[in-house]
Amino acid sequence: MSKDKATIVTELVNLIGHGSAHASFEDTVKGVPMDLLTKIPENLPYSIWQLTEHIRITQWDMLEFCKGPGHQSPKWPDEYWPSADEKVDQKKWESTLAAVRADREEFIGLLKDEKNDLFAEFPYGDGQSLLHEALQLADHTSYHLGEIIVVRRLLKNWKS
Repeated sequence: MSKDKATIVTELVNLIGHGSAHASFEDTVKGVPMDLLTKIPENLPYSIWQLTEHIRITQWDMLEFCKGPGHQSPKWPDEYWPSADEKVDQKKWESTLAAVRADREEFIGLLKDEKNDLFAEFPYGDGQSLLHEALQLADHTSYHLGEIIVVRRLLKNWKS
């Protein structure tokens, strides 16, 4: 791996895995009480659960897209967002958190794989590359992590 590519991969891994200048996924979802997961603050459209599950679904979709042309994306927007009245227990919450982490690590594996060209457009899609998808994944996740923090603040469940 060239020094330039290694530097880019390192920065992408830090951005996706640790949040860089923003709160990480782990910090954002750490210690959320079960009774607040599905609570929607006044004048906001989503709960912590819905935002976290949306992150999971979207990240999985981007990962699968990068792995090959056979992937069928969920229907937008209905299949990217869970219902507001969906019941969530500890097992379901932990399963979502584990899936986000596992898919994130698999995506990072794609970035670190020397056989993958960060800049080459996939032969399927509309001109996307692995670099494009990595930046989109980081941007999308960061945006929604910020929303989770706002929800937690409004529910008086954020550390600062």
